[in-house]
Amino acid sequence: MKLHYQRSGQGDPLVILHGLFGTLENWGSHIKNLSEHFDVIAVDLRNHGRSAHHHEMSYPLMAEDLVELLNDLEINRTHLLGHSMGGKVAMQFALTYGDRVEKLMVADIAPVVYPPHHEQVFAGLFNVDLTSLKSRSDADKQLQCCIEDAGIRAFLLKNLYRNEAGQFAWRMNLSALKTQYEHIAAAPFGTPFEGATRFIKGGLSHYVQAEHTDAVRALFPKADVKVIAGAGHWLHAEKPALFLRQVELFFG
Repeated sequence: MKLHYQRSGQGDPLVILHGLFGTLENWGSHIKNLSEHFDVIAVDLRNHGRSAHHHEMSYPLMAEDLVELLNDLEINRTHLLGHSMGGKVAMQFALTYGDRVEKLMVADIAPVVYPPHHEQVFAGLFNVDLTSLKSRSDADKQLQCCIEDAGIRAFLLKNLYRNEAGQFAWRMNLSALKTQYEHIAAAPFGTPFEGATRFIKGGLSHYVQAEHTDAVRALFPKADVKVIAGAGHWLHAEKPALFLRQVELFFG
């Protein structure tokens, strides 16, 4: 599995991992700012963005994908930053290859199993008739059947592109994300990571709760938690300046 990535800047390596339905492009402004201080490697995870598609998807597999990329880039140790699903990939990597992680930051996700909560998103995406689609606005209208939030629709539509035949298609492997959803909802596991770890959550988000503390401490005994007030699950997009400051302070 050869992952698509974007590399920029110089300094200590910093790998950035996006969430479910996302791509490395979600981190555009942060990549630009962080590359002033770090060797930033922003990654498209398997079945997302411009990375290869595969019918299997699990956190151990995605950790293996990342170690293959780091080996190709001849990077032995790195800082890791992951949001949501990408945060679970980062955690799994640290729990499996802890000696290759300098510091770990996890954005708005806990090392626990989450109940299914993307049914409407999948329903909306599968409702889009790609064969007859004429424009992005048409796709947006078709998504409205299941997804009321315009911001979420805009986020999802970043995956829409025209293939070589000029037809609309999804960059993400939508069928694999659906069939492998149980693995995406799963918890990372492995040998506790003893390195510096920070969980950063949005004050308005429900993804990281007090009842997750025991799970966090069991796997990441040196972890602390910071809260960005007024931010939801997409805290890096909603409060970019505050989020960037937290990243620079922790890794800097």
